[in-house]
Amino acid sequence: MSYSQPQLRTVAVTRYAKPLREGGSLPALVEADDDFLYVLKFRGAGQGAKALIAELVAGEIARALGLRIPEIVFATLDSAFGRTEPDEEIQDLLRASEGLNLGLHYLSGSITFDPLVTTVAAKLASQIVWLDCLVTNVDRTARNTNMLIWHKELWLIDHGAALYFHHSWDNWEEQSRRPFVQVKDHVLLPQATELNAVDAEFRTILTPERIQSIVSLIPDEWLTNESTLESADEQRQVYVQFLEARLASSEIFIKEAQYARKALV
Repeated sequence: MSYSQPQLRTVAVTRYAKPLREGGSLPALVEADDDFLYVLKFRGAGQGAKALIAELVAGEIARALGLRIPEIVFATLDSAFGRTEPDEEIQDLLRASEGLNLGLHYLSGSITFDPLVTTVAAKLASQIVWLDCLVTNVDRTARNTNMLIWHKELWLIDHGAALYFHHSWDNWEEQSRRPFVQVKDHVLLPQATELNAVDAEFRTILTPERIQSIVSLIPDEWLTNESTLESADEQRQVYVQFLEARLASSEIFIKEAQYARKALV
């Protein structure tokens, strides 16, 4: 599988099209100066920059593994947007998000994945379950699948709930080796029969260099004052070490997923 150093484009938001009121973070559909539409995730929303970090890191890990992820871009928001928006809640969000935010290419015409309508092959289901166990993504359930069907292909979206260890930096080393017990609610777990094979394949793909290159994409301004750690580089290194430790002990989350699957089927 070919892999290249991830490089994110930066676009400037030119038009606020409409709010997307799914979830609590109030993402929005916006147009940028490249004339494309993006789903914009705001730095000023509930979980702040940490949700953007999770979206970026988990999304680019998924892309490195060959899974389909909409293009992720850095998106700059000018202060003018907050002045013209009539909705006070949205106006406050825009003002709190001036500067660098994160956007995902809008998959126009896509439909929400429905597990009752679409059957996912065992290998792809296993790949997605493995990814979500690695990055501790709690948000891929039957209630909220965070997957889209676009041009007859399955695309993964919304990883802002991943890497939840960073909401409290305490004991991150211990957290990196914990089983992912929330996998029992994963919408694709019943089909995930090839976890051992996927584990062997994906562990060879996610080299330390690849993890480092993905984490290095996190902008300094999303890390400043986000924790008690002293510098942005130190915080990035915690993400690197967390992912490397989790990868090295992947048999723990694999066994938990297999145990949970047996309880289901």
